[in-house]
Amino acid sequence: MKWEQMWRLTAERELMGMLSTSLADQDIFNAVIKQNPFLVYQLPCFWNVQLSDHTRSEQCYRDVSDLKVIHWNSPKKLRVKNKHVEFFRNLYLTFLEYDGNLLRRELFGCPSEADVNSENLQKQLSELDEDDLCYEFRRERLTVHRTHLYFLHYEYEPATDNTDVTLVAQLSMDRLQMLEAICKHWEGPISLALYLSDAEAQQFLRYAQGSEVLMSRHNVGYHIVYKEGQFYPVNLLRNVAMKHISTPYMFLSDIDFLPMYGLYEYLRKSVVQLDLANTKKAMIVPAFETLRYRLSFPKSKAELLSMLDMGTLFTFRYHVWTKGHAPTNFAKWRTATTPYRVEWEADFEPYVVVRRDCPEYDRRFVGFGWNKVAHIMELDVQEYEFTVLPNAYMIHMPHAPSFDITKFRSNKQYRICLKTLKEEFQQDMSRRYGLG
Repeated sequence: MKWEQMWRLTAERELMGMLSTSLADQDIFNAVIKQNPFLVYQLPCFWNVQLSDHTRSEQCYRDVSDLKVIHWNSPKKLRVKNKHVEFFRNLYLTFLEYDGNLLRRELFGCPSEADVNSENLQKQLSELDEDDLCYEFRRERLTVHRTHLYFLHYEYEPATDNTDVTLVAQLSMDRLQMLEAICKHWEGPISLALYLSDAEAQQFLRYAQGSEVLMSRHNVGYHIVYKEGQFYPVNLLRNVAMKHISTPYMFLSDIDFLPMYGLYEYLRKSVVQLDLANTKKAMIVPAFETLRYRLSFPKSKAELLSMLDMGTLFTFRYHVWTKGHAPTNFAKWRTATTPYRVEWEADFEPYVVVRRDCPEYDRRFVGFGWNKVAHIMELDVQEYEFTVLPNAYMIHMPHAPSFDITKFRSNKQYRICLKTLKEEFQQDMSRRYGLG
């Protein structure tokens, strides 16, 4: 057909008279079609039911039972003037919120290439023992979740000095309210994995579009992992968020924490000071917590220390799980002015800044328990040095307990399986790194 020539000649000829086009490429297509009507095969109208203002498409859909394509072809999109607009809008919104997992089915009677990934998955699943009391935990590790990367517009060029740091976290619908606050505290790039259903993804979209704070930021990558199965795949989410950063360093945080003001710039300076590029270090940002929903956030370390003394702040998990952060050595931190090294201890789970080539989180840990501990343990085995930053801090904001921690506290089987997975992880570590 010599299409390349055909459209160029038509465009040049038309533009001599028209000078410009209002619909860009569509005008060119229309001009080509007008001159070469034989190119067009006319489809029935139900393949393109156009819903612009005062459209005559009712003449089509009134007589057709099986519409194929509804086309919101007006700049107003869903706000067009059409007497049946509510019906079509509801149809459209229902489809958007439809559970996409229901569409993930094998097409029987439809010949397709053998999928190696799918065959491997079937093989791994068949090797699991269905009578194992921890079968569901083991199965979750093999689940392939639908994932929508960069759900909203993302545009970011890392700083050219190779010190840039991305804040990494994961969340579900019940923690959305933390996003604006984190954006106000951290001006650098952020990578977030969100665990949502299809319907929740639409709610999140509306929430984000209605937020001036979120819409003004293009350096936040939102990656949606769609819900499937009964557990919260916390470490899979962390891995998704970690994998999609473009900076040389990452700050592995949690969504319930607000970083101190200025932490982004302070971490970039510390990266240079501690030569993170050429050493295996994990820089620790000391973690604190408040039990107050309305907190006057400390602007400095001095202010934070006086709030600690007054009892409006505590070291993180001081009341329930001291071991998790004890090695940070908060007593030393109070007066420290230079970074200091600490040794790993069992159950240590600090929040750290590392190079982007650090190991992934172990997917076998889902829901609550041991998900961060296992990661820090692996960093230690890989001989990372843990270094506490003297002028950095982050504060955990209060919230209702998550569904998974409630399950952990109330369900004996959950606790037994976590213990089994923990033992298996330690055995794997011994094998992999030749320990003991």
